[in-house]
Amino acid sequence: MRGELRPGTQLPSTAQLVAQYNAANATIQHALKALKDEGFLDSRVGKGVYVRDRQPFVIDAAAYIAPAPGRFRYQLLTVDNVVPPADIADGLHLAQDATTIVRARILIHDEQPVELSTSYYPAEIAADSRLAKSAKIRGGAPQALADLGFPQRTFIDRISVRAPTPEEIETLDLPDGTPVIRQLRIIYSDNERPVEASVLIKGGHLYELLYRQAITTEPH
Repeated sequence: MRGELRPGTQLPSTAQLVAQYNAANATIQHALKALKDEGFLDSRVGKGVYVRDRQPFVIDAAAYIAPAPGRFRYQLLTVDNVVPPADIADGLHLAQDATTIVRARILIHDEQPVELSTSYYPAEIAADSRLAKSAKIRGGAPQALADLGFPQRTFIDRISVRAPTPEEIETLDLPDGTPVIRQLRIIYSDNERPVEASVLIKGGHLYELLYRQAITTEPH
C-alpha cells in the first residue's frame, strides 16, 4: 500500500519468505492468500506471485466524486422519510422525533462497488423538494439545496474505522477481515445552519483520504 513493492514486482518464493520472516510455511501461505483475496497479489502459473496494479484510491476528502462514463457512477438505492439515528439528529440540530429525508446510494467504479453513502436532510426544508423524490438529481444534492436557498458553505468530517456489518460486507464485496472507513460529514449553509449529514462507508483496503488545509500565522 505504501508503494514499496511496485506493480509487476515478483515476490520471493514461499521458502524465501519463510526464512526471511522466520515463520511457518502455513503462516506465509495464509498471508499470501489474504493479499490475493484483497486484490494486491496475482498468481501466474509456473512463474510466481506478483504485485497487482491496484493501488488505493487517493481522494481529496473535500471533493465530490463526479460521475464519469465508464469510471464512476452512482446508483440510487432508496429514498425515505425517517427519524434519523442519534448522531445524525445531533449533527443536524434536530428536535426529538423530527424526521429527515434520507437518500441511500452506492458508488460504483469500473463496475465494482466502492462506497455506500446515506445522506440525511431535515424534512422541514427537503420534504417537498427534489431530494424527496426517487430519482437522480441534476447537479446533485448541492444544487438541490442551493435551489432551496441553502447553499453549502462549510463541512465538518468525523472519521472512524470499524468492522463492517454483514450488509456492508455483501454490498461492497469486502475481503474477509477488511475494516471499513466511516466518514460522517455535516454540511452547513449560511449562519452555520446544518442542512445535510452524510455517512460514507468505504472499504479500508481501497481508500486513502487526502486533506489539505491552509496554515495561518496569525495568533489564536
